[in-house]
Amino acid sequence: MKSTLIVAIAALSALALTGCSSDADVVSENLSKESDQFKINRRVVFFNGITDKYLLSVEGKCSIKDENNQLEVTCKTGDDEYKKHFLGLSDNVSYFVEQLEPAEVDRYHYKVIFKPEVILPDVDRP
Repeated sequence: MKSTLIVAIAALSALALTGCSSDADVVSENLSKESDQFKINRRVVFFNGITDKYLLSVEGKCSIKDENNQLEVTCKTGDDEYKKHFLGLSDNVSYFVEQLEPAEVDRYHYKVIFKPEVILPDVDRP
């Protein structure tokens, strides 16, 4: 009975360890979450890959979303003030995103952000 319990515990431990993320994965995820909360300064630069010329640069506390050959860049410009830009991508137009300053995130723990205003609807009253 004891040996069966020890084998079961060892198997569960091995299974748990295979599901663990690397430190780099956890830090990367936490940095992305910080950026989506407008806490990290970024520079987003669009360039033409054929002419090597910069087309546009967006800088600030920005969150990005890349899908369907379009990049959405949402930036916080003040308290409760935001600007959103839509930029089309093509075969010769691409972009890179630079984090402008270091950010402290925990490599040992995932970050969970709970926003009650997303769960509870905001009811406008006349």
